[in-house]
This record gives sequence, C-alpha cells and structure tokens, in this order.
Amino acid sequence: MRVFFSFAVILTLSSAALSAGDTWPQWRGPNRDGKIEKEVWPNSLDENKLVLTWETKAGLSYSGPIVDQQHVYVTEARNRKTEAVRAFDRKSGEQIWEAEWEGAMEVPFFAKANGDWIRSTPATDGQFLYVAGMKDVLVCLDCKTGKQAWRYDFPAKDGTKLPQFGFVSSPLLHGDSVYVQAGEGFCRLDRKSGKLIWKVLEDGGGMFGSAFSSPLLVQKEGTSQILVQTRSDLAAVDPDSGKVSWKQPIKAFRGMNILTPVVYKDSVLTSSYGGGTWLLEPAEEGGTLTEVWKNKVEGYMSTPVIIGDYAYHHLKNQRFTCINLKTGESAWTTKPYGKYWSMISNGNQILALDEEGMLFLIEASPEEFKLLDSRKVTESPAWAHIANSNGQIFVRDLESLKVFSWK
Repeated sequence: MRVFFSFAVILTLSSAALSAGDTWPQWRGPNRDGKIEKEVWPNSLDENKLVLTWETKAGLSYSGPIVDQQHVYVTEARNRKTEAVRAFDRKSGEQIWEAEWEGAMEVPFFAKANGDWIRSTPATDGQFLYVAGMKDVLVCLDCKTGKQAWRYDFPAKDGTKLPQFGFVSSPLLHGDSVYVQAGEGFCRLDRKSGKLIWKVLEDGGGMFGSAFSSPLLVQKEGTSQILVQTRSDLAAVDPDSGKVSWKQPIKAFRGMNILTPVVYKDSVLTSSYGGGTWLLEPAEEGGTLTEVWKNKVEGYMSTPVIIGDYAYHHLKNQRFTCINLKTGESAWTTKPYGKYWSMISNGNQILALDEEGMLFLIEASPEEFKLLDSRKVTESPAWAHIANSNGQIFVRDLESLKVFSWK
C-alpha cells in the first residue's frame, strides 16, 4: 500500500529579525527554493532597468552571497592558506568587519578546473552566521562583530577523513540546530554551543564521502522531515531524533549527486549526472520510494526551479528544459546555454546566471522558451548562486561582489 504525503517546503529560519523578501539568509533563499513571488520585474535587463548600485573587490569563492536586513556576507579564500568572511553594509557597500581562519586546501587534480576555493554557502538567523570551511570545519560568527562564537573541526574532533572535494554542502538552520553534510555523514549540531548532537547516513568519507547536495526541510502532514541527498542515496531524516524514515539509491556517475532535491506536491524531484531525472513518491516508513516517472535528461550542478506544474531544469548537456511534472515529458528544450545556471524566480519570470557571468531573463512559460533579455554582468567566472532581496540582485563572481537594483 502506498502512502501519499502532501509535502511543503517550510521556512527554516524563524527569527523575527528575518522576513521573506527582505533577506536572502541561506542557500537558494528564505525557503531554499529559489523563489520570491511578491516582486515584480520588468521584461528588460537594460542598464536603465537593472542598475549597478555598488561593487567591491572580493577574493576567490563559489559561495553565494547571504543577505540580512543590514548586511551582505561573502566568503573568500586567501593565498591558499586561509579562508575569510567579509560583511558589508547592503546600502553603501562599506565593509563592516572581516574574520579569517586557517583552512584552505587543494582538490584532486581532475577537479582543478573548478578551483580550490571555498564552496559552501553560509546561513544566518540574523544573530549568527554559520560558515563551512573547505577542510570540514563549521564556524559560527557573530553577525554584528564577526567574532567567533564556536568552531567545529570534524577531522580534528571526530577523527574523520578530510573530504577530497572539501566541505561543499550548505548548512541548514532549523529550531535550535544547524544541520550539515560533513564529518562523513549528516550531522545535527546545537546552534548556540556547536555541540554535535547526532550523526546519521555515515559514508566513510574521503573521495566518495564529500557530499555536494544541500539538505531541504519539508513537512508531511504537519511533521517535519529533512531531505538529504548523499553521493549515493536520497533519504528523509527526522530533524529531532535523526531517525532515517526512508532511503533510496540514486544512480549517479562517480557519485555526482550535486543538485538539491526539490518538492512537487506529494513527491520529490531529483536528477543526477549519469542517472536521469526522477519524480519519486515517498514510501511508508522504512520502505522504498515509488517512481512516478523518469526522464532520461540528466541534471548536473544546477538545481531546478518549480513553477506551477513545471520544472525549469538546466542540464549536464548545457541545455535548458521545461518538464511537465504531471507526465514527466519535456515541453521544450533549448540549445546549449552555459555549464551552470543559478536560478531565482518571482513566479512569472526566471533570472538565471551562468558561470561566464551572463544573466538571462526568461518568461516562465511551458508553451515555449521565451528569452526576454540577456546581459553580461561579470568579467570573471560566476559560479556562486545569485541572490535576491527586496528589489536588489546580488552577484558574486570570483573577483568581486556586485549589487544591482531594479528601477
């Protein structure tokens, strides 16, 4: 007997200091779904419509910018020795503080093209900032001063292996805890003290233990669960006990389960390099998932955006496709557009930034691919996820932070 759950992505940051629309406090925004649906954007990226308000130089990083009501936070790698966080006034661009620690590392030779610098996007609750360093270190900083509140070094404290690709997965905040894929598993730590509470989904670390995907908090029938995609499996974990409700293998070439799973009604959408794209229905506790449909198209690093009954999905072959979530069929597929897209949506349009710094404005239409406008916004590579907050667009490339405003 199959059990159908009505999934809902839930706001993971409950601090009164943070409100959806005014902030971009974590990976892919307030609800980790890449969407803010109350904003109205024009149909043009012309410099008179999307105005560059300020920019500043910044060191190497793939972390997306994080925004609270007063600040913008960015990470950077320095001199192959240290990692740092810098906080800027979001209106003026003036630097407020910076903090750094030893922690740089080198990735394997075949991944050199993607750089050795910090990758994980931090998260904030308005009081503290939680930052993942490449050498499997989680650092908690005071948002006002940058002073370190605590630090958890997984290899040093737990004797775990150093992840070969670094700490990539972005932290998730919920209740009094911070959840991360680190230390050879999926971990829950106390947000105030940094104490490790539990660890599940242990994978042995090393080359195939470096998790790429970021966790997502959802609800089923009023009960919270965390969706976790490891290098080999998709699982649901109880945020309090750490109990694994269900786990399903996800086929991927060399464990390249990179994107973050997304939810559609009572199902989970995921995709992998070498596997395909699936819509899966959750099972009874302890069971397996039911495959609703499978599409042969393969995702890679870009997480899809869901609008209505359609998923807008950038693929390994660099094409962009629109998938009907009811049938699993592709409504349309484009020519190649970049190796990677970070996407945000206001519910009617999609802003997509590729790794070469080209910004695309797309109408969210299942009828056909409607490219409204495009504009080059950076000269250096832009692998960090684009951020949006209260009419401002935050773009982080390898050498700078740029802040644009809709006019």
